[in-house]
Amino acid sequence: MAGGSDAGAGAGAEVPRLAGVPLLGSLFDLKADSLGTYLRAQHRHGDLVRVTAGPPGMRAELYCVFSPEGAQQVLASDAANFRKDNAFYQEVRESFGNGLLTSQDEDYLRQRRLVQPLFTRRRVDGYAGAVAAETASVIAAWEKAVDGVVDVSDEMMHLALRAVARILFGTDVEATAEVVSRCFPVITDYVLRRGYSPANVPRHWPTPGNRRAAAAMDELYGVCDKIIAERRGGGAHPAGTSPAGTGPAGTDTGGRGGTGEDLLTLLAAARSSDDGEFDASELRDQVLIFLLAGHETTATSLCFALHLLARHPEEQNRAREEISRVLGDRTPEAADMDRLPYLTRVLKEAMRLYPAAPVIGRKAVADTRIGEHTVPAGADVILAPWVTHRHPEHWPDPDRFDPERFTPEAEAARPRYAWFPFGGGPRACIGQHFSMLESVVALAMILRAYEFEAVDTEIPVGAGITLRTDGPARCRVRRVDG
Repeated sequence: MAGGSDAGAGAGAEVPRLAGVPLLGSLFDLKADSLGTYLRAQHRHGDLVRVTAGPPGMRAELYCVFSPEGAQQVLASDAANFRKDNAFYQEVRESFGNGLLTSQDEDYLRQRRLVQPLFTRRRVDGYAGAVAAETASVIAAWEKAVDGVVDVSDEMMHLALRAVARILFGTDVEATAEVVSRCFPVITDYVLRRGYSPANVPRHWPTPGNRRAAAAMDELYGVCDKIIAERRGGGAHPAGTSPAGTGPAGTDTGGRGGTGEDLLTLLAAARSSDDGEFDASELRDQVLIFLLAGHETTATSLCFALHLLARHPEEQNRAREEISRVLGDRTPEAADMDRLPYLTRVLKEAMRLYPAAPVIGRKAVADTRIGEHTVPAGADVILAPWVTHRHPEHWPDPDRFDPERFTPEAEAARPRYAWFPFGGGPRACIGQHFSMLESVVALAMILRAYEFEAVDTEIPVGAGITLRTDGPARCRVRRVDG
């Protein structure tokens, strides 16, 4: 596919538009089922489609890019032409701070340079023990499940939140996990309402919605600020070093506060001669973004991996046989990721069908040719992994669950951006190795302990900040014999 800046080039063919209703376009379709609307747009019109929504004067016009090649341009090869300047990212920025997910330009580059040493593979591998400990707690709790039924959506959200809070805050996990679980839904719903509304009242107006969100943000910010102040007051150990008695840097497996190895302590100690260090407000921004991106996304992947296996017993048994053969009775470690290739393929296929970030937005700042069409400067641009991961040219029978799509040979035969659950290019998710590690460790332990049978065979989903279930995802669990 031809690409690049449109300087000196003709405008190309007119971008096709998805038909909607008079005056309001596809507004109601997007509100009712945005993911289905994007799928329909691709099926009807191809890989670059305009979708309009809203009344005249407040109408949004979205340029939806569905091909792997187009996604690669927006995220990687022409990334400078596409920025996080849209209304949705501004709402996320105002609620969750200017951390790695939302920052741009020199702010982003400085933050990335400071944070990158804390996300090396060796450092992240040291957190496998924290994930295993939280997973063991979930496994034990399921012994008391009523009628042997658990909602894997709720349970995996609980597990992922506890794991990331433990790794971030160490011994302060109890205080933070409870506040996050209560406050995050209020704030994320507020962000969604404002991010997708054609007009909003100012945040400082005392409306019920503004007051609820402000109270939730005050409580969440307060607990983060308190722990940050305690870490700063107690003295942090420079990143890459260890306090006495904890072993080599990056090898502490419990994410324990007070050892200098929980992620917040390391963030507080991160500094360089060129970039300085994070002040207290910047630290809170990073923590909030890590909490947001670090638990909802992994929870989604775990939920749907388990539910898909519950509906496909042959694949479930194959995964369990591999786990038993590789692990026996021991606790999985980071090194086991490479020894569990089928389980990893299961996870990747679940992330294909149910990408945690089903829609990615950008604002075009320069005319850019994508295929036969030009995306004009100023346009709101939508990438939809939900659609690209089902592109019929690259995924035969796209709705079928088939982990064999992710053998090394099959992956090598597809375009790089046919599958991009972690984004790509210079803004690719810094935590993707942690997410994969957490998911493989947790799945291995859970599947070794329990067999799954789906109670809810279909799970309605919607696009929030991340993919979310709009109903229960219940499974009947039975202890594995022996």
